[in-house]
Amino acid sequence: MNFGIQLEPGVDNYVVMGNPVAHSRSPEIHHAFARQTGRRLRYQTLLVQPGCFPEALAAFQAAGGRGANVTVPFKYDAFAAVAHPTPRAQRAGAVNTVWFDAAGEAHGDTTDGVGLVRDLARNGVRIEGAAILVLGAGGAVSGVLGDLADLSPSGLVLANRTLRRAAELAERFAGAGVPVEALPYEALAGRRFDLVINGTSLSLEGRCPPLPEGILAEGACCYDMVYGQGQTPFLQWGAAQGAAKRLEGTGMLVEQAAESFAIWHGVRPDPVPVIALLRGEGNGA
Repeated sequence: MNFGIQLEPGVDNYVVMGNPVAHSRSPEIHHAFARQTGRRLRYQTLLVQPGCFPEALAAFQAAGGRGANVTVPFKYDAFAAVAHPTPRAQRAGAVNTVWFDAAGEAHGDTTDGVGLVRDLARNGVRIEGAAILVLGAGGAVSGVLGDLADLSPSGLVLANRTLRRAAELAERFAGAGVPVEALPYEALAGRRFDLVINGTSLSLEGRCPPLPEGILAEGACCYDMVYGQGQTPFLQWGAAQGAAKRLEGTGMLVEQAAESFAIWHGVRPDPVPVIALLRGEGNGA
């Protein structure tokens, strides 16, 4: 099967695999990191059709690829495809960063949670003791729950259109050391949350999850993992509900990419100028 893989000779080749993927800014981010750290690499997007992820990853490796990032909807597929998931990938059951060792075996990690908590910390959002609501139950949400739990919130509530998927995640993280529960959206009424994180893709469709009014605590933050969409319907909902902070996902995107870059290259780039670059505020140097 032809996956359209064309690697550049003489440099290390990386891709981000997903569907859709043409919109991804990961190539821009990793090339900025490479300039910053003096690395030579080529980073491309690779569109993968549903059901074809293992074959696409194997074809990329066979062509000489060094590593891959994985985005929607293949993070669970990536976990199943790697021989050696890291402990945090095992906890999440999802992988967004893949690399190949000298024996040709695939390793996988998840860097989404690191990216999220670092961006929240940089923006002054406190997780310890916070009541946190996470919307969605896909691979990105699975990838962040462990890192959130590690920072000792008062509890994690998962809400999803399909309650079964949220309940499965809640069960997976039941031993995380903090209370984790799954609820349908309508059952959120009467609860109060210090941090609400939108991990659904609804913002890309111009829609907001069906949240009841009055669930934000005083000083609450609304965080949308979707990036580059400005004031999404979810963030507009947060503004109408009086959220003290409303943050979109560009910082998380760059932070998780910095963690992937460090895994691959052994050097950690500075995410701050690259965040500014993506927001049109700098040159990424």
